[in-house]
Amino acid sequence: MAQKKGYEVDSWLAKPDPAIGIVLLYGPDRGLVAERAKTFATKTGLPLDDPFSVVKLDGAEVDRDEGRLLDEARTVPMFSDRRLLWVRNASGQKALADDIKALTAEPARDAIILIEAGDLKKGTGLRAIVEAAGNAIALPCYADEARDLDTVIDDELRKAGMSMTLDARQALRRNLGGDRLASRGEIDKLVLYAHGKKEIDLDDVNALSGDVSGASFDDAVDAMLDGKVGDFDVAFTRHCQSGGHPFLVLSSAMRQLQAMQVMRGQMESGGRNAASVVAGARPPVFFSRRKLVEKTLERWNVEALGRALNRLQTAVLQTRKRPDLSEALARQALLGIAVESARLGQR
Repeated sequence: MAQKKGYEVDSWLAKPDPAIGIVLLYGPDRGLVAERAKTFATKTGLPLDDPFSVVKLDGAEVDRDEGRLLDEARTVPMFSDRRLLWVRNASGQKALADDIKALTAEPARDAIILIEAGDLKKGTGLRAIVEAAGNAIALPCYADEARDLDTVIDDELRKAGMSMTLDARQALRRNLGGDRLASRGEIDKLVLYAHGKKEIDLDDVNALSGDVSGASFDDAVDAMLDGKVGDFDVAFTRHCQSGGHPFLVLSSAMRQLQAMQVMRGQMESGGRNAASVVAGARPPVFFSRRKLVEKTLERWNVEALGRALNRLQTAVLQTRKRPDLSEALARQALLGIAVESARLGQR
């Protein structure tokens, strides 16, 4: 059986078997799937930004165009010895499974197939085909355990040249683990918040993850997304007056917009509607917020969401340079996005 246990995956990726031509990464932790897929893609030695060497496809695209993956795998490379066919957002697509079955029976000579998939049921479809093949491997990606989280934390701290106190690490671990990329994002924001310090302490972690005035900053972010300028101003003011740090609202807004950007990308690449993407989101969107998220996805495209995130990133840096103006700077950035959302909603 061509499969690995969860704890064996990283060691296999560190030294992939060259005899394996099809790699399936699957599991509920989409962030970990994406991170490990990039690790494997880098290990191929192919230039990932070269469209002649690396062909990126969406699972829905492969399903609509039956035989597309098979045709790509049989194509002789023009400018390199081999190509990487990188399929994202795979699930239970029959056409994709049929193409992979054909490629396990008659392997492609000049192509490596890399597939990112969600949580696939054991013994069925794409996962069953890969696990039964001799030239393919299935690598599960599940939520990080404590040991894995420590590795991720240490990795990000090492990049930033920082350390962390034990109590701060214990507090941070409680807020991580559901999604690898989301975990890295939270650590990155913490490092950014503590910029200029050599050691992150418990106060830094609490400043970003504490529940002080939590309802008010959640209300502020939701009002911003909905384009309700007045409601945003009331909620943001209430948050600040109750002692909440403006950075908490900026951080929450960034997290929401990053998730929206991923979902909007799925809409644009896969031809799916907002309701379908939100229903299949991982981690799931709370039922009470689904209509708001769907409305936001219909208003904002990927490019516009990128501009909004850049605005928030700039505001974060400005608040670090001028903490005395943090409330005004955060309000200005968030209010600008609320106004933009209201304008987009009128189209």
